[in-house]
Amino acid sequence: MLDIFEHHIAQKYLRRSGIAHAIAVAYHAFHLAKEQGIDVDVAAKAGLLHDMGHYTWYRNGNWDYELYRKNDIHAIKGAERAHKLLIRLGENPVRAKEISLAILFHTDSFLPTNDIVRTPLQQIVKGADEKDEEEGGLHHYRKIDKAKARASIIRLDGWIDKELENDSA
Repeated sequence: MLDIFEHHIAQKYLRRSGIAHAIAVAYHAFHLAKEQGIDVDVAAKAGLLHDMGHYTWYRNGNWDYELYRKNDIHAIKGAERAHKLLIRLGENPVRAKEISLAILFHTDSFLPTNDIVRTPLQQIVKGADEKDEEEGGLHHYRKIDKAKARASIIRLDGWIDKELENDSA
């Protein structure tokens, strides 16, 4: 997780969509995955990277939430960016695809209908994102100190390692 988090490409897009939100969703995804017996590593990575595709929609110099909701395809762009980053960092291609698909389906904002059937991982990432949402997209603007963000990722990494050790024992 730390390698992903500290990569300059991840930092570029996480800053755009909100580092505090990304970390919170990674934590929620970890806990939901643990409860449901889903791979916590894959879930946390998908949670961290779920908003990599965000574009800031402005009108007359101000954030326009309705313009964003109307024209948003961040899940599509984010899935592609996350996949490329994960492959670049040496993630298993099958896992990278699974993470990317969870990112793709974490929202229905780009879908013409809301009748998609999600996998358990995709539902976890969607639920984790919803747990951290604030009205009008304000969750994207919460701030977190760099040192605290890094420490949070390191702590989450430790929890993931512990879970993976328990699973293999």
